[in-house]
Amino acid sequence: MTIMLCVLLWPTGDADALSRYEDEVLALVPVHGGRVVQRVRALPGQDPTPPCEVQVIEMPDDAALAEYMADPARVALAEVRDRVVARTEIVRVAPVPASTA
Repeated sequence: MTIMLCVLLWPTGDADALSRYEDEVLALVPVHGGRVVQRVRALPGQDPTPPCEVQVIEMPDDAALAEYMADPARVALAEVRDRVVARTEIVRVAPVPASTA
């Protein structure tokens, strides 16, 4: 069963460093059968309270997600992640059907 995740990310300070890290780890998503549906970033100069980056990711199932999370290339970047990502929230989501109104 396909799962969809909304990933919310806050930087430790440098949003560009967070994005560079995410560039690397998100490149591994297709290796595990998933896809990055959308990736957006807050524009500079706004309130820093909301997340600076939001991603919607689809994975084929929980096993594929677990494999992605344990991917040796991703795990090798843990020190970078700890340095550039202050907070991550992951929410399982589903598409909302278009309104007929």
